[in-house]
Amino acid sequence: MSVASPFHSLSAFPPTPADIDGRVDTESLCRLLDRLCDAGVASIGLLGSTGIYAFLTREERLRAVQAAVECVAGRVPLVVGAGALRTDHAVDLTRDAEAAGADALLLAPVSYTPLTQEEAYQHFLAVTKAAKLPLCIYNNPGTTHFTFSRDLLQRLSEIETIRAVKMPLPVDSDFRGELAALRQTTNLEIGYSGDWGAAEALLSGADAWYSVVGGLFPRVALALTTAAIAGDRAETLRLDGLLQPLWKTFKDFGSIRVVYTLVDVLSLAQVQLPRPLLPLGPMDRQRVLDAVEPLIALER
Repeated sequence: MSVASPFHSLSAFPPTPADIDGRVDTESLCRLLDRLCDAGVASIGLLGSTGIYAFLTREERLRAVQAAVECVAGRVPLVVGAGALRTDHAVDLTRDAEAAGADALLLAPVSYTPLTQEEAYQHFLAVTKAAKLPLCIYNNPGTTHFTFSRDLLQRLSEIETIRAVKMPLPVDSDFRGELAALRQTTNLEIGYSGDWGAAEALLSGADAWYSVVGGLFPRVALALTTAAIAGDRAETLRLDGLLQPLWKTFKDFGSIRVVYTLVDVLSLAQVQLPRPLLPLGPMDRQRVLDAVEPLIALER
């Protein structure tokens, strides 16, 4: 499909159902994606951090993309994560995603040895040369331990196919200041992850919310996004208030553990966290279920 921009409004990031050996359950994945398409999300972020991209082989990532493209069938743009430790591996994943029919790419500078700004630039440059797809920079220092300088974001924005950046929440919570600074120096579409800051980010003028909760509760997440983009602060904060207990579990347990708990307890799919990650214990699982109880009715 032809996509003008997959980097606006709600981009929902679902988990990737897989067994303990990292074999993707494509039927379960399709059921999760159907829910997102039916809800009307603006794009789907396949193989993001919640989608356990870092734990899957190239072959399984390709199976997931192929299954998603077939299932979604052009209803919603698919933004596919292509992050990998080695540049040549990221290039291979990029080519796989493009050949399978992805609409856009999401790229994190995954590293073990901390990257320099120039190393990250060359990494992104190599990926953009491997495919024509529009690309979103995945700025996620919490997992990659790499922080993009403003100068680097400006350089990357000059590459034709790099169109957007997925930002972490600003440490000082100054969304408006950060957005103004980024728009002054880049032509990137600017979105945020870190779900508990999404309401304020969107009310401050962010272009997109790259949402973990949107992968499981797309109607609630879309309602919040729509209200915030329309400038309806009261409705945005009302919905954000319903999500606060869930945000607390994200902070306490890590969103990936919470999401995979919810997939299981809501009977959306049979999933297992990739080792060495361990599932939550009974008391913590109950706390997660209690946190989402007000949301379940809103998804029907």
